[in-house]
Amino acid sequence: MSDGYGGDHVDLRDGEFKGPVIGKGNFYQQAAAPTALNALPARAAGFTGRGDELDELLRAFDPSSEGAAGAVPVLVAALSGLGGIGKTTLAVEAAHEACGRGWFPGGVLFLDLHGYDDDPVKGEQALETLLRGLGVEPEHIPVRVDERGPLYRSVLAERGRERGAVLILADNASSPDQVRPLLPGDGRHRLLVTSRGKLPQLGARLLALDELTPDEAYELLDRALRIADPDDSRVVDEAEEAAQVALWCGYLPLALQIAAALLVVDRDKDVAELAGELAELRDRLVHLDDGERSVRAAFDLSYRRLPAEQARVLRLLSLAPGSEATIEVVTALIGEATPPTRILGALTRAHLVGRGRGRQRWRLHDLVRAYGAAVVAGDADLREEGEQARARLLDFYWRWADAADNRLQWLPGKPEPERFADRAQALAWLDGERAGLVAAVQWAGDDQHARQAVWLAACLEEYLRWRRYFNDAIAVAWTAREAAHRVGDREGEAEAWTSLGSALHDVGRMDEAIDTLTRARDLHQAAGDRRREARAWTILGVALEDVGRTEEAIYALTCARDLYQAIGDPQGEGMALNNLGLALQEAGRVEEAIDAHIRARDLHQTVGGRHGEGMAWHNLGLALRRAGRVAEAIEAYGKDLEICREFEDWYGTGDTLHNLAIAHRDIDRLTEARIYYLQAADAYAQANALTEAAEVRAQAETLTP
Repeated sequence: MSDGYGGDHVDLRDGEFKGPVIGKGNFYQQAAAPTALNALPARAAGFTGRGDELDELLRAFDPSSEGAAGAVPVLVAALSGLGGIGKTTLAVEAAHEACGRGWFPGGVLFLDLHGYDDDPVKGEQALETLLRGLGVEPEHIPVRVDERGPLYRSVLAERGRERGAVLILADNASSPDQVRPLLPGDGRHRLLVTSRGKLPQLGARLLALDELTPDEAYELLDRALRIADPDDSRVVDEAEEAAQVALWCGYLPLALQIAAALLVVDRDKDVAELAGELAELRDRLVHLDDGERSVRAAFDLSYRRLPAEQARVLRLLSLAPGSEATIEVVTALIGEATPPTRILGALTRAHLVGRGRGRQRWRLHDLVRAYGAAVVAGDADLREEGEQARARLLDFYWRWADAADNRLQWLPGKPEPERFADRAQALAWLDGERAGLVAAVQWAGDDQHARQAVWLAACLEEYLRWRRYFNDAIAVAWTAREAAHRVGDREGEAEAWTSLGSALHDVGRMDEAIDTLTRARDLHQAAGDRRREARAWTILGVALEDVGRTEEAIYALTCARDLYQAIGDPQGEGMALNNLGLALQEAGRVEEAIDAHIRARDLHQTVGGRHGEGMAWHNLGLALRRAGRVAEAIEAYGKDLEICREFEDWYGTGDTLHNLAIAHRDIDRLTEARIYYLQAADAYAQANALTEAAEVRAQAETLTP
């Protein structure tokens, strides 16, 4: 079969040479024997992106760099990456570019090693093919591999002396053993290898390919459609939808090419329609199949070669919630006592697992995740294995999140919480696991995981509110409420109602918050849970005060105060009193408000609740300013500011600095006021409260001299 470049095609795994036999004298007759030294495949139409990677390959093979100061000669380069990432396309493009620059006058040999097929090409088979390609007659090719190697290197050296450097492109290798026999002995020749796994054993220049950038992926889609029809402007016309298709394809070139093919064959198909089909992760691989190419088939080749222990880790890692998994999460999923570091390293070298945002964090490409989940879903035994893994992970998450929550809410004099030495450690762990924790709660949709997920949700409320992840808080509480109701967990349901009401209040959805908190109060009341009833009254009172229903707020907060007092909870009583003081301020009862805030402050000081004490100081400052006692207000704000900074509460710091600015403005100390406004803007920005930061910065500008 002609390859389009004038050479003869040889099936690498077939022991019989299909080309003509010419000349029976010397083992190497360049003029008479057939050669395949122009066997480079055609460039891919619409080649897009990879500019940096292409430049790096060309620099490695540039003969002008030889002898340069500090330059290390590159005889072998190995491109590696996930199946479908575009290794062959880039290698062929680089080879064409290098040949076009005259770097390989001796020609190019190309062979596919079929490394991931059921019958991969062995080293001796590859040598036989290369020797034929170099013009060695079949009867002169030795049977023994240890004799073929020297002959191959000798023929290459002769070719180099007569014609110049030769480039050997060995595509689709799966192991160093396939490639080692192909290494040229003559330093003028170059070997370019592609593989799904890294091949550090070859002493090669290693280049790992990642996904395309979003812009490159968009350009690939547009070019592919315009190659088929220059007037096809669907990608440009539906740019946002095209960007979504590229995202769902994981910026993987193979997936993008298939998506483009689906649009090409169906000219009436909108890009938005394709984006909708790809939106659901579990069905994505079904759609990424154009009849000839399939992402699932590409991944099958890699998966089938994995040892059983690696395949199991890959499957279970595909079930991990969140975009990344820490080594602790992977260990919990697989249910082993020791972390599977060695296995993860092997999967990383195979480009099936990637490094996350740290050495002990791991991630999967979205399509690999979809593939692994589909493998699990397609087998009853693997589904059971997967559900057991989810249960183990939920148990791990719940135990650690509970310990972190205990640390966040710990007060001096109480037993020291386990696992986390201080508040900073607990927050660091929660920050690192947030995406996974929030996603794991969504497993509550499955009844067998519902109760564990509800418990986990309860442990996250304080943290999500502290970090101001209000949308996450709503999603977590909503899921927990529905799951608890479905499985008959009345206590968990009532607590989830309270958490949901608090989160709705935090995002300003006041009417919903009031209805939700009223429901929570009634459920706790019916259950006889006075502590949780008091908490629901407190948050309800705050919401009522925020919508101007001041008398109802005072009543609710008074009920909360009395309940906390009755059960002997001074911390809860302090919180209720502090918020009651705010409602009293709105009612014009400023002196009563001052008394309430002082009492709240003293209660928090008694139990060692520093953050609660700071909030009481802050609200006391508000009341003192209303009473015209501005100097005392400034002093109170200063006490709060110290505590906010101690806790790294940057939003609270912003609020306090803002009120300090207002207080100084009241007494015409405008220079100081402006400084406080600007400091408040910086604190809000650190808390990612950009709207508030912009507002106070604008106020500072009104005081510019």
